[in-house]
Amino acid sequence: KLGVKRRGCNGLSYTMNYAKDKGKFDELVEEKGVKVIIDSKALMVIVGTEMDYVEDDIRAEFVFNNPNEKGRCGCGESFSV
Repeated sequence: KLGVKRRGCNGLSYTMNYAKDKGKFDELVEEKGVKVIIDSKALMVIVGTEMDYVEDDIRAEFVFNNPNEKGRCGCGESFSV
C-alpha cells in the first residue's frame, strides 16, 4: 500500500506497506501484473506519480517521479507539494 506521511525536512515522505485488502476509498492500480493500493489520504498528493524499481551495484529501491513535487530535501528522503 502506497501512501505518504509527515516526516523529514521537507514535510512529506512516501510509505510502502504490505496490504491484502483495500480500504473503502483507496484506489487499486495494476500494471504488468503488479497491484498497488493507493491510500485514499494520499491520492491528491501522488496523483500522476510514476513509480519504478531501480537496482544497481549500490542500491535497490523504489523511485518516485511525482509531478506535484515542489521541493525535495538534499538526501531525497522527503518532499513538499
